Amino acid sequence: MTELVHLEITDQVATITLDSEHNRNALSRQLVTELAAHLTTADADPATKAILIRSAGPVFCSGADLTEAVGGGMVEGAKAIVALQRQIATATKPVVVGLGGPVRAGGLGIVGAADIVIAADSVTFQLTEVRLGLAAAVISLSLIPRFTERAAGDLFLTARTFDAAEAAAAGLVTRAVPAADLATEVASVLADLSKAYPQGLRETKRILNHDLVARIDERGAEVAARSAELFGSDEAREAMTAFLNRKK
Repeated sequence: MTELVHLEITDQVATITLDSEHNRNALSRQLVTELAAHLTTADADPATKAILIRSAGPVFCSGADLTEAVGGGMVEGAKAIVALQRQIATATKPVVVGLGGPVRAGGLGIVGAADIVIAADSVTFQLTEVRLGLAAAVISLSLIPRFTERAAGDLFLTARTFDAAEAAAAGLVTRAVPAADLATEVASVLADLSKAYPQGLRETKRILNHDLVARIDERGAEVAARSAELFGSDEAREAMTAFLNRKK
């Protein structure tokens, strides 16, 4: 089986690269499992000060793997996305996301759970769930605390595409920078983090993410169950099948 997520540790940074270009880094069972495993390895490495998540291809993440969703239940898949967000939020090392390409639907959960997000100004975002008879239930755990209330209502309900500048203004990303400067800006953030002591990073992150982790623990099981119900509904199956047929 070809690995879909790669891990490289060098210069105190663990770089995790999503590399499932055939489905635009959709959150398949394999991709989520490998991402979680690499996060565990990176967080346990004593030489690592920070974790970077990025994509190898032009798309950061296209959301749920709809082929898997149509073909079977999403109970375990929904639970896995809840667990992934919690793992990112509770990692002892800061998790930085470098966005060079678009992010859709469930992929925003990775962005919402991360500590620092640097996006190229060319990147676009979209919460597409309502157009598939779904709701952004599982990823609401990390997204709602990031967005202003009005931004959340707008972006969750309209499913419109928004750019990196709006994402920064709404609180989803830390900074939007010119695409040509993305690598330099991410490297600068990682260099700053490498100057800190592990205890300082760990305890500061624990303070910052206290409320987010409490929210995940309180509502995670509930939203995972609701998400699975929605994915299994006739309306959603019809919408997802129609979407997949249009892509053929």
